[in-house]
Amino acid sequence: MHPVLLKFGGLITIHTYGFFIALAVLAGMFVSRYEAKRLGIDPDKVVDACFYVVIAAIVGSRLLYVLTNLEFFMAAPLDVFKIWNGGLVFYGGFIGSAVTLIAYLKIYHLPLGKMADIAALALPLGHTLGRIGCFFAGCCYGKLCHQPWAITFRNADSLAPLFVQLHPTQLYSSASNFLIFLLIFTFRRFKKYDGQLFWIYIAFYGINRSIIEVFRGDFRGGTVFNTFSISQTIGLTSALIAVIMLIILGRKNSTS
Repeated sequence: MHPVLLKFGGLITIHTYGFFIALAVLAGMFVSRYEAKRLGIDPDKVVDACFYVVIAAIVGSRLLYVLTNLEFFMAAPLDVFKIWNGGLVFYGGFIGSAVTLIAYLKIYHLPLGKMADIAALALPLGHTLGRIGCFFAGCCYGKLCHQPWAITFRNADSLAPLFVQLHPTQLYSSASNFLIFLLIFTFRRFKKYDGQLFWIYIAFYGINRSIIEVFRGDFRGGTVFNTFSISQTIGLTSALIAVIMLIILGRKNSTS
């Protein structure tokens, strides 16, 4: 595709991946602020939380990617910092941002359930745009595909294999995340308790990610039971936990 969006002489290069990551962050902040106002939470504190969460997400997602490709980065340690070439694992970012957000909420005494539901809106919307960045960079590419919707990368700077038909897994992920966003955005006015949207998001995303992993062709790191990728394992486990939490919290709130 087009890994480089713009070049200004030989001094400044704007990478398409970085551009869409920036759009993802802005979109997440916008919807978080909007929802915070609706729920009666100080929107400025929510935006501040987004700032810390974004930093933690980038560090965490990059760290997990490095750990799953440790041999490569041991041979080229400076490449750890080249995030414009792609290489951010969502679940690493999710764990890092979750820990940071919980700490922030405790410091400023913000409601965990409501903030989690705000995150359930911001995350899939931001992820929708972030995966478009992956598509242009060529990272997170798919396996060989012989369907009419297969894509072929021809740009020499792409991270995907060139001149072969591949599953557009980046677009699969982008489209499915947008559907999750629409689902949660529609359902949010009918939720029965705080935190419900968050666990619905975790369940749907975990299942969605585990299915898309089947079509991924890039190196997935180690496997669990010689079958499941690390992301699949995390996705299926988190989806199971989410379903259990929805059942427990649903019963608790129906009797209270």
